[in-house]
This record gives sequence, C-alpha cells and structure tokens, in this order.
Amino acid sequence: MGTDRLLDGRLKIRHLVLVAAIADEGTLVRAAESLHITQPVVTRALREVEELLGVPLFERRPRGVVPTQYGHAFIERARSVLAELRTAGEEVRLLQSGQLGTVTVGTHLAGSNLLLPRAIAGLKAEHPRLTVVVREGTPDTLQQLLLAGDLDLTVGRLSPTVPVRLEQERLHQEPIRLVARAGHPVHGGSRTSLADLIAYPWIFPVAQTALRAELEAVFFHEGLPLPADRVECTSMLTLRNLLVSTDVIAALPMFIAVDDRELRILPTPLSSIRRSVGVTVPKDRAPSGAAAALLVHLREEGARLAELERDFTQSESRRLG
Repeated sequence: MGTDRLLDGRLKIRHLVLVAAIADEGTLVRAAESLHITQPVVTRALREVEELLGVPLFERRPRGVVPTQYGHAFIERARSVLAELRTAGEEVRLLQSGQLGTVTVGTHLAGSNLLLPRAIAGLKAEHPRLTVVVREGTPDTLQQLLLAGDLDLTVGRLSPTVPVRLEQERLHQEPIRLVARAGHPVHGGSRTSLADLIAYPWIFPVAQTALRAELEAVFFHEGLPLPADRVECTSMLTLRNLLVSTDVIAALPMFIAVDDRELRILPTPLSSIRRSVGVTVPKDRAPSGAAAALLVHLREEGARLAELERDFTQSESRRLG
C-alpha cells in the first residue's frame, strides 16, 4: 500500500477517532456508545479503514476486539495525530482570547523540589495568565502519558533508554546522597560507613525503579545485605514525614536535602550514583507556545542548579579534607 492512499482524501479524521475509540473501549458496541453513534456506523467506518490499509486492525473475539500488530502501529500514530489536532485547536482558541494557554508537565522526585518549582515561578511571573498543570507519577507511567498526548513534557531523572518517539535533554547533574533528620544520632559521629548505617531503619525505593537497582548494586559492591528494617516508598510526602519524625535513612537527590532545614546529608559516599536531570519531550509533536515558554525557564534554572551543584560539591570536598 502506498502512503499516498492515506492522503488522497479517503481517510477521514472521523476514521482516526473511531479506531482510537474502539481500541479504548474494547468492543464496537461500547465504542459506538462513547461516540453517541450507532454500531453499524462504527462497523462500516472500521471496514473502510481496513480496506484502505489492506490489513486487519483488530482481531474479533467472543468478548470484543483486540488490536492486531498492524492495529497497534496504526492506533499509536492515530492518537498522535489527534493529539496534534487538539493542541492546534486549543492554541487557536487561546490566541483568540488573548491567553497563552495551558502546559501540562509530569514529574517524579528528581527535579520536583527545585528545578520545576523555580521554572514555574519564573514562567508565571512572565505569563501570569498561563495555566500550569503538574502531574506526578512513576517514570513509566509518565512516558505513556507523554506518548498519548496527555502531557506536554516531563521533568525528572533521565532514563538510559526511552521509546524512539521521545527525546531527552539534560539540564544538570544531581548526585544521590544519604539523608537523615537534623537531630539523628548518626550526625557528628565517625561511624558513617554503609556498614555502620545498616543497623538503622531505612527507606528504599520500590522494586523495578532505577534508583532501587543502583542502591542494591552499591550494597552488593560493599559485600553487604540490604537493611532488614526498611520501608519501600516513592511518595515524597510520606518519605519526608518519616525522615523528619523517625531515625530512618534514605537515599535522595541532593537538592531535596540541601533545600530542607530539617534534613542533613551524611558524608557516606555514593559516588557510583549520579542522576542526569532534564526534560523529556515527544519527537513528533512540536511544543505548544506554553510548553516552549516553560522549556525556556527550565533551561535557565537547570544552568543555575548545575552551578550550585558544582559549588556545593567543591565546598563539601574542602570540608571533608
């Protein structure tokens, strides 16, 4: 099938909407209900698309339909096209009303403490009528929302591998450090090696996260078991409350602790764990005006934090001799 057949006028926007609805709902009946049309209309439109492509997009099963390998590829692109059209329509509407628009950003731990809040503050000072929506989630969840067009960009730790439709931009490096509350008994003593700290309770990231794997590698390299007394958590609110109210130890991005008067960084080295913090954006979707404005401020704040990280690291090196 030549790609020109998709551009000769036979493929309609309604075909893309119908195919996406069928994939979301799992049956032709529910897809029709969600779009407030009849099932025969959905069936006919699906047949038109499949005939145009020359391949089946869905496999019919007793309880509904599931995408074929061709369906998965086509549905992903259809959703991307629909997301672009929604963005275009929204930008036109906001330009007509004199507003810049809305930017929706996803974040997870690294970058959420200083980088993103500072960038948002700068953005709002420049564009007070712009709306910023921040959504938290695990890195894999945020990637899926970004691909689906539900997020404009994400801010946080950069992944070694991302889907081919996404691209990353590093803004600064942020070391991972061990942290405990300001009054913790470990502060001021000389016994701060990893082996000395195992006796305390710990907070670990949940399994299947990059930081968890890196911490496990550090303990393995030192020939140590994981702390027996530990909580596994990625909620920053829960994590911080436990840190300031109990004797737990946690591994956190450095800037989270530096900016918190109730927390102190331990001198215990974790030199093998450093985080590249930055933004992730879709390759095939140009940023909206609002997203582009936020990116400018993120880059500016990233440069400031990179300088702050260098100064802090140098100062700490001199202090520890």
